[in-house]
Amino acid sequence: MSGAGARGWGFADDRGVEAVAPAVPARVVAYVRAGAALLDLGVVPVAVYGSGHDGPEPDPAKDGGLAAAGVPYLGPGRALDEERLRAVAPDLVVDVTYDGKSPYAVDEGLAERLGVPLVALSVGGELPLGEIIGRFGALGAALGGPEAVAGEGLAGPEAVPPARSAGPGAAGDGGGELAAAEEAVRAAAGAAGPGVLALSGGGPEQVHLARPGAWPELARLAELGVRFLDPGPGPGANWLTGGWERAVEAGPDLVLYDDRAHATSPVGRVPAGARLVPWSPEVPPSPAAYARFFRAVARALEP
Repeated sequence: MSGAGARGWGFADDRGVEAVAPAVPARVVAYVRAGAALLDLGVVPVAVYGSGHDGPEPDPAKDGGLAAAGVPYLGPGRALDEERLRAVAPDLVVDVTYDGKSPYAVDEGLAERLGVPLVALSVGGELPLGEIIGRFGALGAALGGPEAVAGEGLAGPEAVPPARSAGPGAAGDGGGELAAAEEAVRAAAGAAGPGVLALSGGGPEQVHLARPGAWPELARLAELGVRFLDPGPGPGANWLTGGWERAVEAGPDLVLYDDRAHATSPVGRVPAGARLVPWSPEVPPSPAAYARFFRAVARALEP
């Protein structure tokens, strides 16, 4: 069930849990990545919170348009003050899940103590990017935002209420923007484009090299023709961790680097001639946000 009906509102999340409420929730508190996506889809959260990687201030790499929209940040989710959360009077909490079992950034018990339903949507590498975007679009539509479900191979949303007028940051023609950005990537990648390495700096001595197939947006870029460099054998399903010399030895022409606040800058640590493009492994799962990232990649791929 998804949307509002005679028996109230409900939405089945990606843990297989049915969130229910007497009416369409109007006061949504969300993990910052999820909240930024909902804002793009026309649903303005009353507040957002961070993850264990985050500090007392919001990370601009995850924030999207939240700060500009005046959405308050409550702090890291696992250390979220219960009274501070109560003060914003939420009627729905929205998080993400990487394992399909548990919310990533907030203690599930906190929502239970408040008596507030919690929705967790999958963002892990086992799902194609289009499906992830589609699920957030379905939730946005169920919450009264514009129906902005976009992507390949998507199952459309179930019955949803008519969309309210879009608030700040609404997606508009987000699906069209993303399709155009994907075509720009395809055209720029060419038959044998630059070698691309995605990474996250783990300090002055350590770097995490991304395995492209583990990250939905990188896997999609690969489908569009981007030539990712294999980080090589070793432990780690999502990352291969080692010294910065591994990044140098890979010889990338283009580096997609983690620009979240806790990640170390690659400047001076990768080949001097490599082009650098910021990449947040936590891009808000909306068509508009991915379109912006894909366009940046397309520009960097051009000769």
